[in-house]
Amino acid sequence: MITSVLVANRGEIACRVFRTCRASGIRTVAVHSDADENALHTRVADTAVRLPGTTPAQTYLRADLIVKAAVTAGADAVHPGYGFLSENAGFARAVLDAGLVWIGPPPEAIEAMASKTRAKALMGLDPLRADDVTEADLPVLVKAAAGAADAACASCAARPS
Repeated sequence: MITSVLVANRGEIACRVFRTCRASGIRTVAVHSDADENALHTRVADTAVRLPGTTPAQTYLRADLIVKAAVTAGADAVHPGYGFLSENAGFARAVLDAGLVWIGPPPEAIEAMASKTRAKALMGLDPLRADDVTEADLPVLVKAAAGAADAACASCAARPS
């Protein structure tokens, strides 16, 4: 049974998880950078643990510090929130290796879904080619496999002028 959850995130997502935990009688642990010391998520959690530093790279992206914070605070589980380390299989493994409960998909699933192209193949979907999109298919949302922000938009390319 889970009695205490550390949320490896900040802001609204942490507050939402804390609210759900509280309704279930589960103690909550926040982590925070120096810059977020007085943020709402640190004030509504039962316990707040400082991650020394001010930038995400120094704090919220440090799996080792977050796992240590969970163990130190006596949490039995870690919820990753979203962003930061939520899609990091190594973080999920570190949580599990520390004897804690990981609230999220298994590390193997995180790895399998890490590549958009591989994830589509695992689901039996063929890659979308802009030339194959017709007006009847619109709207179509396209996200670059490598995460590039300036990828061509198939819905724009296929839309008649």
